[in-house]
Amino acid sequence: MMTTDEFICQKMALFLVLCTLWFVRTAVLVSAENTFNKRAGLNVECLGSVMRLTFDKSLAFGSHLAVGAINGSQTVPLTPDLAAKCGYSMESDPWGNTKLYTSLLSCFTKNQQDQIFDIGLRLQMYGNQVSEDDVHEIKQTCEYKQWASREILCERNFMEVSVNRFPPEMSIPKQQSQDRKGFQSGASPEAPTSLCNIWRMVFYTPKEKPMMLEDAQKAGYGVSTTPFRLVLRSPYNMAETYTQNVNGVQMSVFKVTTYFKREWAVTMMDTTAACPTGGLHFTDDMITWYMPRVITPLTTFQGHDILELYMGIDGKRIDLAHMNVMGYTLALTDSQIIVTLPVGGPDGYHKSHALKYEYHTTYSIEPMLEILWLEAKSDLTRYKVHYPITTPPRLQQSQMTDNTVAEKGCFDILLGTFLHDVELMNITFSTGVLTVEEASARGFNVQQHGFPNGSKAFTIQVPFSDPVVVKASVNRASTTYTLPLIFGFIILPEYTPFPQPALVEITLQDIILPTVRGICDEENFYVFVEFGNQGKNFNIMVGKQDLADLYTEYGIQENSTHMNMTVPFLANGVVFELAYESSVRGRFDMMLWDPVNNWNIKNFSLACNFPLTMTECFSNGTMTALAVKVESASHVVPSQLALNDPSCKPTFSNSRFAYFSFDANSCGTTRMFYDDVMVYQNEVSLVNRRGASPQDSLKNGLVSGYVEQEYRLTVSCYYMLNDTQTVTFFTKPRRYEPFAESGVGELKVRMRLAKDPSYKTFYEEKDYPLVQYLREPLFFEVQLVQSADLRIELVLDNCWAVVNDGVSTMSWDLIVNGCENLKDRYQTTFHPVAFDERVQFPLHIKRFEVKMFTFVKDNAILRDQIIVHCEAVICDINQTDALCKRRCPQHGSRTTIKGRRSTSLEQLHRMHVSSGKVVLSNF
Repeated sequence: MMTTDEFICQKMALFLVLCTLWFVRTAVLVSAENTFNKRAGLNVECLGSVMRLTFDKSLAFGSHLAVGAINGSQTVPLTPDLAAKCGYSMESDPWGNTKLYTSLLSCFTKNQQDQIFDIGLRLQMYGNQVSEDDVHEIKQTCEYKQWASREILCERNFMEVSVNRFPPEMSIPKQQSQDRKGFQSGASPEAPTSLCNIWRMVFYTPKEKPMMLEDAQKAGYGVSTTPFRLVLRSPYNMAETYTQNVNGVQMSVFKVTTYFKREWAVTMMDTTAACPTGGLHFTDDMITWYMPRVITPLTTFQGHDILELYMGIDGKRIDLAHMNVMGYTLALTDSQIIVTLPVGGPDGYHKSHALKYEYHTTYSIEPMLEILWLEAKSDLTRYKVHYPITTPPRLQQSQMTDNTVAEKGCFDILLGTFLHDVELMNITFSTGVLTVEEASARGFNVQQHGFPNGSKAFTIQVPFSDPVVVKASVNRASTTYTLPLIFGFIILPEYTPFPQPALVEITLQDIILPTVRGICDEENFYVFVEFGNQGKNFNIMVGKQDLADLYTEYGIQENSTHMNMTVPFLANGVVFELAYESSVRGRFDMMLWDPVNNWNIKNFSLACNFPLTMTECFSNGTMTALAVKVESASHVVPSQLALNDPSCKPTFSNSRFAYFSFDANSCGTTRMFYDDVMVYQNEVSLVNRRGASPQDSLKNGLVSGYVEQEYRLTVSCYYMLNDTQTVTFFTKPRRYEPFAESGVGELKVRMRLAKDPSYKTFYEEKDYPLVQYLREPLFFEVQLVQSADLRIELVLDNCWAVVNDGVSTMSWDLIVNGCENLKDRYQTTFHPVAFDERVQFPLHIKRFEVKMFTFVKDNAILRDQIIVHCEAVICDINQTDALCKRRCPQHGSRTTIKGRRSTSLEQLHRMHVSSGKVVLSNF
């Protein structure tokens, strides 16, 4: 029959064999090789009391990895629970870099006298199909002989403590001392502290809690013996572990007393493990790890001596030189051991996270601390802790850089930086969502930029003209371009999404406003509207009416860039300012109005005199009068006008005119004599000026309140008392048709200075005096205005420059008798005038160019203001006299050009114009 100890030992072995598979989520698959331990990207190292197996991410192309422990001819699949119970710890970062730690005292290690340890692992990819090529075995032998009386190992998933199971008062069995080669873990029946001799175990929570061995193993605790040591192992957060604050550091404590029983005696062994779960302090740049110098759950001896103190990374010790390079520090105070690690060092890694759809990052590193201390002069404790640290998630604010240059015509945005595990998937515009590929195909330049430290940034360029850009006019000359974006990112390998909004805008003075100009002839206003670069995005108001209501009345021609209109001076929308004896002064007012923003873009007004017969006197004694409603008498209703006799109403009237026709001896017409002239006179006025009462005015609807109305127009006709009229009669036809004699009229000429040789823009009155550099060109234009007669031509006769220094007036000829001054070193240059949108009558304009100069007096340069004068002559194009058809001599000829002159006859056609003042620059 089996003893109770033998039954317990067999039950434990059976429990280990029947454990379920342990599948670890990772990204590692290693191809099959007989010499797997030498595989590139794979490293196996013996690090004191643990073995470390590392896989590089270059081996990764799968998704699941099953790990099994080789136990003789069998393989025991490792589950997470079994791994923590038996001394295995595994960690993979998100990209497949994997570390697997195995305690040399693990359940399935082949132990030779606690000095040589053979470890075997079996790796198998797990998927839909598993072939023999996906299974690999790793075998490693580690040698470790420097066992302390007590060894404590703190791993990420378990706490392990081992002690010498032969106390000083207990002797080693003779058979064991004679033949140690065959001594296996827990297999010596002669050892009083072997596994099968365990009677019971008392756990401290910190209250006592007794358990049988079988119950402890079923609960998840690891209990085993080696040739010389008792090994106890506990996962974290077990019911029988407790938390204790040790000098400000939270620690998880595992404390057990094990009772070994034989026929004649009971042996007790106390074992305690305490591992840190706190003690961390974080700043943006530094991690500080605090450990108590004296871990009171492990010792109460305050005077214990620390013999060795090491720092390491990923389970491996590092020397002082490596610490200095990496910026690590290890300090020992009276109460604490302090380790500092810079955030971002190459021994750790950064990771991206999306928390509440915001971008965060963490930094992870696994430092190691190894301490060897001496208690009571003989008890050595080796304490090793592998402490994985991850900083709290840190919110990364949007780092959007606007590199937009207005001249390039597109937005240029830089977004970053991000960690290497962030990918840009799509971009949301104002018009919808586009993938990166779709955005690139549309013409947006989307690029990813990598940096040496592994981070990345993204750029995108979007033209201002694309419909995804929102355009708004902030004033009449400026446009604001706004580009709202939402970048859609994902974090690999989790495929966690997060958005990154961005908004850029730029305001450009890129609006060319519409321009309006106009001229008149005897019958019409001619108005020319150039739309500018925004097209016709405005309404046109004529007075208080929309142009659309007057379209049929005005002769309008329109295309995508221009509009021309011919407005008769009697058309609706024309305002009469003044009425003369034989003409009326009409004004055409126009406003360009933006209905969207309610902006007045442009006001334009053009006033001209138009011939109009106001009074006619006929030889039969009939008189006619035309009364015009002018702007200053806007209240007048023409139909309510009358002559001196209120019963003499207009023969015809409308909203603007009243026409009277009457005999000279009627309607209250008066007659007066002046020498040989007889004058008939009447007056047109409002009816209520002749004594109409307020009641009559209201009854007739004249006014809403009795206000003295002011409108008076005197009509006069003059007749000679003695006059003889002769009628000539020819019996034969004339040889020549009759012709009209030349008359004298009023024409206007102006001189302007253009800003460049295109003669598109001109200096205004507010720009004078102009400051110009010496020999800088000045572009003059002389124009006949308010004339549409194609039969006349403007001719420049003489032009000269003058300067007044306060003492005398000096002058210099620029154009003499219509030609350039050959005596001038820098001669005047004439420019031809061609028909274009602004120039409707090229013969009415002359242009010339003069180099900026100055006068010299007494060898001193005068910097007084210079004014240019010109005499212009109006000629009929059919005239052949020398004045209008002058030919200039060629350069180098001996023809003498006389000085300025003008005859009395020419003076009738001659106009004098002057430019603004020009000053020589001091620089």
